[in-house]
Amino acid sequence: MHYPDGVSDPEKMESIDPRGDLAWGTIPGLVAAAAERFGAADAVVDRNGPSAETTRWNFVELAERIAMSTRAAMAAGIETGDRVALWAPNCAEWIVAALGAVGAGAVVVPLNTRYKGAEAAYILRASGAKVLFTVQGFLGTDYPGLLAEAVGAGEAVPGLECVVILRTAEGPATAPPGLGIDVVGWADYLAHAEKVTPDAAAARTASIGPDDLCDLVFTSGTTGNPKGVMTTHAQTLRTFATWAAVVGLTQGDRYLIVNPFFHTFGYKAGVLACLMNGSVIVPEPVFDVEVILARIAEERISVLPGPPTIFQSILDHPRRAEFDLDMLRLVVTGAAVVPVPLVEALWSELGIETVLTAYGLTEATGTVTMCRRGDSAEVISGTSGRAIPDVEVRIVDAEGHEVASGEHGEIIVRGYNVMRGYFENPEATAEAIDSDGWLHTGDIGTMDANGNIDITDRLKDMYVSGGFNVYPAEVEATLREHPGVAQVAVVGLHDHRMGEVGLAVVVPALGASPAALVEELPTWAKERLANFKVPRQVVCVDLLPTNASGKVLKRQLRQEFGG
Repeated sequence: MHYPDGVSDPEKMESIDPRGDLAWGTIPGLVAAAAERFGAADAVVDRNGPSAETTRWNFVELAERIAMSTRAAMAAGIETGDRVALWAPNCAEWIVAALGAVGAGAVVVPLNTRYKGAEAAYILRASGAKVLFTVQGFLGTDYPGLLAEAVGAGEAVPGLECVVILRTAEGPATAPPGLGIDVVGWADYLAHAEKVTPDAAAARTASIGPDDLCDLVFTSGTTGNPKGVMTTHAQTLRTFATWAAVVGLTQGDRYLIVNPFFHTFGYKAGVLACLMNGSVIVPEPVFDVEVILARIAEERISVLPGPPTIFQSILDHPRRAEFDLDMLRLVVTGAAVVPVPLVEALWSELGIETVLTAYGLTEATGTVTMCRRGDSAEVISGTSGRAIPDVEVRIVDAEGHEVASGEHGEIIVRGYNVMRGYFENPEATAEAIDSDGWLHTGDIGTMDANGNIDITDRLKDMYVSGGFNVYPAEVEATLREHPGVAQVAVVGLHDHRMGEVGLAVVVPALGASPAALVEELPTWAKERLANFKVPRQVVCVDLLPTNASGKVLKRQLRQEFGG
């Protein structure tokens, strides 16, 4: 097997200094270097375009398209530091739109494709996004139409000047009634690139520095109010050059990116890591096990990261043996419970050479700890590995004192990967990062003698469903709007396929029918929340268990209803 820079021993990979910030400086610098280093090699293969023809670009062609996108962004009035949002599935156009805007000095704001209109409008408003790139018709969803409905219901987006439609299911891009914002198609947007010279675009790109912000990824907290996490070019490049070195991503790897681009993992551990290593980006917009199996065989996929539910679905599929999966060699998973039998099955049944787990959060540029190649199944399954190089991780008690090995406490992190702060929210930033620079994650865990951490609970009560973070406070706030709900607590319960699913424990309002609530509340919630946030189960109780201060004892709810 080939390893980068002639390294033949994978155990020596970490001896390489993966300082992506020093090698490329900025993300546009990475794009230019990738074109020079990898040239005519495949860069992007997108088999899900609006036409039957597959999109195939090499690294030079990709860089040329991104350069045109940068000029178009400047022609659209995007200035350095402006925020641009992307509300679209994994596709070739997403890459070009995002990296083109970054080349113009913009800050990317990814939006979850499962958001409803009001959820998207909140982030567009909070970020002050100037331009929105989106699609019409993805899985039958008209995103501009959803936004128009939210605007019509009073969800203002005062900073938004233009909506660019990257793809439509059929026909030209159309402006939904009531949106009141210019809507243009992707081809028309790119056509305006001729108004900006290549020299002007190059000067703009050259003015971007490693410490400038490159993205603003919104994440919820215990209050349920999404907060924008600010990270820089240097943080992103250094973190994911390290990630790629640890997992052993190599030139020529064919990387099926099912993890959404709107998530740090899909964008940075996917698109950017491929640009760093000359790997092929194969975007897939949604997980369908039949499609994924076919794609692995057709495109000779060698790398497939994702939550455990993906791999369990592949292993359980009755027709798995009909697909050629021989090239698949690298799996990176996490974000949920990873059973030892799953790790062993990936090795023995699928012949995967490398299976790794990791832990990260948006506030730490997506990566904090990682397992290493050569770790046992027990370490890979039972822990999330140890700190990545040049990052400190501790487990502390409520007073901030480091606890002994094996004892529970809060996970705190310090290093170059810790966010610059929450966008326009210094109070929340001060709560999250202490005066000594330690990021308090809100996650509870233990650390063994080798530095491997095991996440055992979450102070914030966040759980992970199908690879997506769910914050109960946000779900609870929505459910309390139902007239039949007096009190509600939401917890995550283990699920074989999804990792965890939501359970809503409800105290009915006076006169409300418990049976009716159990029946109608999930459907009611689905109209107001992204699907992964909707509780899969509802139970009604007379009282919620609380402690002496009145706080709901969610651990008790998980024990009582977890089975």
